[in-house]
Amino acid sequence: MKKLLIKEMRLTASPLSYIFLAAVLFTLVPGYPILMGAFFICMGIFQSFQNGREANDILYTALLPVRKSDVVRAKYAFTCMIQLIGFAATAGLTVLRMTVLSRVDPYVTNALMNPSPVFLAFELLIFAAFNLLFLGGYFRTAYGIGIPFLSFGIATFVIVGIAEALHHLPGLSFLNTTSGERLGLQLIVLALAAAVYAAVTFLSCRTSVGRFEKIDL
Repeated sequence: MKKLLIKEMRLTASPLSYIFLAAVLFTLVPGYPILMGAFFICMGIFQSFQNGREANDILYTALLPVRKSDVVRAKYAFTCMIQLIGFAATAGLTVLRMTVLSRVDPYVTNALMNPSPVFLAFELLIFAAFNLLFLGGYFRTAYGIGIPFLSFGIATFVIVGIAEALHHLPGLSFLNTTSGERLGLQLIVLALAAAVYAAVTFLSCRTSVGRFEKIDL
């Protein structure tokens, strides 16, 4: 399993999977739907799957003396690694904006979502949607990537739309403050989102293992 993950990182991965991690910097851009940074991180991962398809990587990997289930788990492990690196960097920038940069005028007057624990929660939900819709969809055939990514794209825009609308609702304006109002409640929301991410990813991986075992490559 460890060697398969190294293969994913060094051989199969597109450089764009790493380059697109720079999308975490959207967290610092006022007047921009910053949750789109999570979408671009997932788009970078998508490039690795596209690169692997063109190189017939899935067949090459399955022909190695490894279990088919480990082939799937390595893909999920690589995906989660990129996502969690992006999440950790985004969390660091979120803390920066909520502390050192909390009184900067462009952020205080920003009409769109500001970084907060709830913002991080929605980022995890976008990553969970990718693992469910794209990865789960990909392993139906271990080839098709277009429809699964389109499904993920639609889900992302729905999640972003909900996130951007919430702080405009009565009683939820605290979601867009830069001072960390109701921080305890926001951290609970983040913890719940982390649990959803872990559960969805685990169930998606287990389902994908079953699907891949039935595919005749």
